[in-house]
Amino acid sequence: MANSGKAVAPQDIADQQPQLVSEKLNLSGMRCAACVQLIEFRIRQLSGVASFKINPASHRADISWDSNLLTLKRILAAISDLGYGALPASQSPDELEQKENKRALWRLFIAGFAMMQVMMYAFPAYMVPVPQVDGDLTPDVDKLLKLASMIIAVPVIGFSALPFFSSAWRDLKNRHIGMDVPVSLGILLTFFASIWATFHGGAVYFDSAIMFVFLLLGARLIESKVQKRTTAALRILTQLSPAMAQRFLAYPQQALETVDVSALQAGDYLMVAAGEHIPADGVVIAGDSSCDEALMTGESLPVTKTKGSHVLAGSVNIHGALVMQAKEVGGATQLSALIGMMESASLEKPPLVLLADKHASRFLIIILLLAFVSGIVWWQIDAGRALWIAISIIVVTCPCALSLATPGVMSAAIGILAKNGVLMAKSKAIQAMANATHIVFDKTGTLTMGKLQVMEMLNTDEEGGSVAIAMALSCQSAHPVARAIADYLAQNAVPQDIVDLVNVREVPGGGIEAEFEDEVYRLGSVEFASGVHAHDICVPERFTGRTLSVLASRRGNLIWFALDDILREDAAEAIRNLKGKGKKIMLLSGDRKDVVNKIAKQCDIQDAYSGLSPSGKYEIVQKLQTNGATVVMVGDGMNDGPVLALADVSVAMGQGAPISQSRSDVLLMSNRLLDLDFGMTVAAKSYRLIRENLAWAVFYNLLAIPAAMCGWLEPWHAALGMSLSSLIVVLNALRLYLLPQPVYLMQD
Repeated sequence: MANSGKAVAPQDIADQQPQLVSEKLNLSGMRCAACVQLIEFRIRQLSGVASFKINPASHRADISWDSNLLTLKRILAAISDLGYGALPASQSPDELEQKENKRALWRLFIAGFAMMQVMMYAFPAYMVPVPQVDGDLTPDVDKLLKLASMIIAVPVIGFSALPFFSSAWRDLKNRHIGMDVPVSLGILLTFFASIWATFHGGAVYFDSAIMFVFLLLGARLIESKVQKRTTAALRILTQLSPAMAQRFLAYPQQALETVDVSALQAGDYLMVAAGEHIPADGVVIAGDSSCDEALMTGESLPVTKTKGSHVLAGSVNIHGALVMQAKEVGGATQLSALIGMMESASLEKPPLVLLADKHASRFLIIILLLAFVSGIVWWQIDAGRALWIAISIIVVTCPCALSLATPGVMSAAIGILAKNGVLMAKSKAIQAMANATHIVFDKTGTLTMGKLQVMEMLNTDEEGGSVAIAMALSCQSAHPVARAIADYLAQNAVPQDIVDLVNVREVPGGGIEAEFEDEVYRLGSVEFASGVHAHDICVPERFTGRTLSVLASRRGNLIWFALDDILREDAAEAIRNLKGKGKKIMLLSGDRKDVVNKIAKQCDIQDAYSGLSPSGKYEIVQKLQTNGATVVMVGDGMNDGPVLALADVSVAMGQGAPISQSRSDVLLMSNRLLDLDFGMTVAAKSYRLIRENLAWAVFYNLLAIPAAMCGWLEPWHAALGMSLSSLIVVLNALRLYLLPQPVYLMQD
């Protein structure tokens, strides 16, 4: 029969232009970073996949593929073959979760129902050795009960236990011994050995296998609930970015098109209606409104937006339509950077857990070898017990502290902190925060609000023109002092000619330097600015206790700016609480001694250092670490970058400079120091729970494994012990929720 279709030659395929199609997928069944890596690795191997990236926090994936070579159906099937679920994002994630929950409950219900039935059938066999309670059982009745137990166990093994088998098969295919390998081995060996004993005589343990499945399913259902609850904060962040945006076809013409946010380009003109999320970082071109930027900057009040204002992706345009030009889109936005940091944190583990994970697979391999050797030894001693003792050893082992409860503690801690405005960029910080001995604060923008105001300006320039230069210099920096001077001059100074500065550079810890008409000007601290000339420094007496900034040139100090800052409302209370936890508090500042002493006195800080350069702060923290201290550094400005990178844990304020945030382990988005205190409490509790779980795992296995090898445990003892051990560590992790939570920003 002739083929009616036209054969496609390889050359024809090669000549076809790629037809790239993009889709968002909702994934299910992922339990750890290894799952993410496995799915990404396998899908990227498919011919035609252009890009594939999983968001671990939201369990969503972005995929782009060539429709000439691949279909969505095949992609979904490939993910399914790995043992995970996948649906197009057009289908509601709630629908997918509901399907998963429904299936999990059915698995648990069938296992529970079967367990009760089989226990009832097994009860007469338990009474056989006890004639006082009429414990007799005829051979026919005994076989009938065993057959009934076997039949009831089939749906448990064939349906309820499938998640363990599929996970174990996936581990074996990837040459990895995970927790589900011994679990599956124990279930299957118990089941098939019981079938053999049903027809050939001997004890059966269908009840043990089913109870094992039921208790493990229950423990994992609780773990799943905990995980969903703790990732709620991450999901809130990932859902802030809108899916679609209104783009002008040719601005200022008013024609609009609706496009996917992923299709936006830098430079696009966008319309953002009132109530909508801003789709990209950019600048307002037209319109007046205010935006809620609380989740991005920690600013609790709406921020006014007019022409020229910067807007951030993910913030909400509260009222009034805005026309904006996109500057940063997609993964380059500030929101994407925050999400990326939290995703990385959720996948990282503290050093203690990494050490435990490193030995987990070896532990399981050793257990399998012990079971094999014990079976051989007992075969020589009592052949009838050899198989059951080997099964008991496999079943009784419990790596659950590593596989279940430890990631649960980490996930819960990160979620609880995120809800309170503390974003963990690196989860290893939890262990370091728990062990911290010193907490070092910067002053401006950390202990103080960082919203400096110029209280007085003293212009000593007799030639004039310095105000315009001060205005131009202050506009070159995002430092709180520069912002305050720029705002003050814009509101109070007489309009000046525009000054074109050249060779502008910002000196961390000093200020800004630039050239204008062959003259060098500096605006910044008294010491930095005065370094440009050889005149004596004479600070006006009335400026004592105030933050000073000076504009200077080779002619001398030209303009003095006296600024005041406000101490954060919760600074003194937070420091008092941290001291109560046994932490040593230090204040390192580049400001003048009288200003620093004033703040230190208000906060009751004894160790306060003033006039420090970034290198000075660096040396002090380095000396502390050399003496064995574990240092938490809390900073805000650009000059804190080096010392933040050096500290064991670096905490940046949400309103801080981007460079400080990028080098930090923790972001205090709420800008509330009491939340830092809460973060220290959560870290200490989390670390204690992790150590308790690891200690419990060691203690349990030291008792249970020798007992099983000695033949003191029946399979049902082992099943009960292993299941209860899993449940204990999961419930222990839940104790983290008992901490009083000052929920500030986010709600589930």
